[in-house]
Amino acid sequence: MAKYSDLDLGTIEAVVNKLGGMNGVQRFLRGELTVSELVRSWREEDGVIYFSVTSNAMTGSQWIEHLEKQGFRVSNESKFILNSSDFVPTNGVTTEIAVLKGMLWSDSNRITKNIRAEADKRSLIKPNAEVACLIREMFTDKELEVMGLWWIVAMHEPINDSGGNPLLLSAYRRGAGRWLFTFYVKPDDGWRRCGGFAFAVAQVSTQDSAAQS
Repeated sequence: MAKYSDLDLGTIEAVVNKLGGMNGVQRFLRGELTVSELVRSWREEDGVIYFSVTSNAMTGSQWIEHLEKQGFRVSNESKFILNSSDFVPTNGVTTEIAVLKGMLWSDSNRITKNIRAEADKRSLIKPNAEVACLIREMFTDKELEVMGLWWIVAMHEPINDSGGNPLLLSAYRRGAGRWLFTFYVKPDDGWRRCGGFAFAVAQVSTQDSAAQS
């Protein structure tokens, strides 16, 4: 357990700065400023990040307008997918998401078919493509950084672009801003370690649970 004697001047200065300087310290001592523990909307277990999202019936075109109004950047390829007839929104559907971090595979084994095979072993399934939009809106780039990720790609059923190339939507943090981005995807394509792969946790119905007991 840390002791008061462990506090050096640098640590004390950092605390003062976190409170907004000496004015913040005085307000804290007077009870005018409170400090609360940050509650995360996600948890991580053994290289897998878990959280839930709930759909809101937004169509692809509505997502484009909504995200851009919020200051997000939407790539041209993402707009193509969102305007595709294959982008089918739902309403009020809550999905538990499991994000498999790239660190779970070695660089040579981190390819699409191996990632999907690992998801199958964990009883994870393909999410709806709208999940990428919900994830993008849910997390700031800072939160992605805290997760240790540069991007989270939704491993939905790929949607082809005008040239027939399969694409996946992703939440992507870049120096130029918060992006809804896309990745071209084929079974043998390799992926970088710095990303995460979002799948849906399969829901077990009450009837299925009773049958298994």
